[in-house]
Amino acid sequence: MTSIQRPAPMRTDGSNAFAHHTIGTRIPETTVKETLALNPDYPPAIREALYALGESLRADAPIPPLKLPAPDHDEWMAQYRPHAGETWLNSEWFFAEVYFYRLMIEVTRWWETGRDPYAPRKVEEVGAEAFWLALEAALATVDWPTEERLQNLIQHALWGNRIDLSFKAALAHGTDWHNDDLLVDDSAAAVTRLLRDPANRQAHIVNDNTGTELATDLALADGLLAGAVDQVTLHVKLFPTFVSDAIVPDVLTLIDVLRSEASHPTVRALGERLTAALNDGRLRLAPDGFWNSTYFGWEMPPRLQAAFSGSALTVIKGDANYRRIIGDALWHPETPFAQVMAYFPGPVLALRTSKSDGVVGLPAGTAERLSAVDPRWHTSGRY
Repeated sequence: MTSIQRPAPMRTDGSNAFAHHTIGTRIPETTVKETLALNPDYPPAIREALYALGESLRADAPIPPLKLPAPDHDEWMAQYRPHAGETWLNSEWFFAEVYFYRLMIEVTRWWETGRDPYAPRKVEEVGAEAFWLALEAALATVDWPTEERLQNLIQHALWGNRIDLSFKAALAHGTDWHNDDLLVDDSAAAVTRLLRDPANRQAHIVNDNTGTELATDLALADGLLAGAVDQVTLHVKLFPTFVSDAIVPDVLTLIDVLRSEASHPTVRALGERLTAALNDGRLRLAPDGFWNSTYFGWEMPPRLQAAFSGSALTVIKGDANYRRIIGDALWHPETPFAQVMAYFPGPVLALRTSKSDGVVGLPAGTAERLSAVDPRWHTSGRY
């Protein structure tokens, strides 16, 4: 592994304005308030706990340890102890934000009820016209030559990442894109490598959001299974987090929705192919608590290292996963992606619309050009 000096992770103390705003204002105003509004039948004890959690962020209270009962208590306490005594606005941003979502699971009692606190938003998004338009656009490539089809599906899977129910700035851009929205495009090189490596016949997708993004990810998985690889594994969150991140029930529900869509024959056919692939093991679902954790990419457990080391390609989706793999740090934007990712045990492609300040792999002068046009381009979700 190539040695590299990693910058320190961003913090919530005001040294990074967006991190400070996210923890102190955006999460209490959006995630907490909307969860309360969308679940009016929560019992008073849960509603009070939710409200108190949001207020603790506003007040910069000490970050609390998990309470019992919790089946993952030991794993999370190991992550919490290095930050014991820190407050919400004086901590590492990645830890504070990810840990907040674990506390949401505690206060909504998900382990006891199995009730997804974000389910109403997820259902609403799949029912929107924009969802079907984005999916049908991706499926228009079904008869294209393999290489061209996969490159196009990668593009759709990328822009599907804008549809993030916890980040309205990106959501507003939708899945339509302009050429100058795309800052780095390695899709051709990734597909060429994938198709020229017949010995490795497995691919992995580390998923991000459910709904539109997951639908485009499933279209990509279907394209990969149409001749590029023998098996695709979808890596999803173990429990609900970041509002719209995919968990196993989201994947299964969405495939059932696709199968039942009589008015969209190409969509229904996709659902049927995915169901067949699930049944015969060509499509696998791999929920894992690592993707919910506060650990960075180079801290992944041996089970994931082993999986990715035998892969023809691992596609890592979304901004939070991007933050995880680069250490949620402010690198020089022209630092080569391959240099930062030298620890990864196999070929990797990151598909991310930028919703935070950390970025690597930009061509020379790109960051300066964008900053001159829009100083907030990192966090707009456009690029």
